[in-house]
Amino acid sequence: MTKIDPSRPETVLPTPSHTVGPFYGHALPFPGGGDIAPAGHPAAIALQGYVYDGEGDPLPDAFVELWGADPDGGVPRADGSMRRDPATGGFLGRNGVEFTGWGRIQTDANGHWTARTLRPGARGASAPYVSVCVFARGLLMHLYTRIYLPGDDAALAADPLLSQLDPARRDTLIATRDAAGTYRFDIRLQGEGETVFLEFQ
Repeated sequence: MTKIDPSRPETVLPTPSHTVGPFYGHALPFPGGGDIAPAGHPAAIALQGYVYDGEGDPLPDAFVELWGADPDGGVPRADGSMRRDPATGGFLGRNGVEFTGWGRIQTDANGHWTARTLRPGARGASAPYVSVCVFARGLLMHLYTRIYLPGDDAALAADPLLSQLDPARRDTLIATRDAAGTYRFDIRLQGEGETVFLEFQ
């Protein structure tokens, strides 16, 4: 048995901070992560899509986090998606009534994700959008983007972010309507059709 000696790096086992991952299996996924809107809510919409790598292959172990304003454009203040039983510490999940605006979804074996939420209202000068954070293998830092929903062409054309982008790049931020109340938004991490990602300073 090799003795671990911090002065000799070859004897120290790697930790997640030394390797690329993914390391998402513990604590990050939770039941009902994509059920952002209460079940049966008449205004609920479905967002769904795939996460693709630079080769165009779907990623079966990515995470997509979503945050959206409520339909009036307000910031949801409901207590949370990750409620726990104060007596046992067990996971209670959402209360099924309040809208928290936040969810976390793991892609399935085919790289697909889906969430049920409410269509966000506009905030300030921006067209309504859902904020997205992507965690995936090979990414040392997560990526940020937005999902804009089609329907109000004037608002999309006037949006401060979208109006700065080349039309082909702008389209990577606008979901497509699949059916009534269902929108598709694929995330391409790099390569042809790469999704526009945002940098916050």
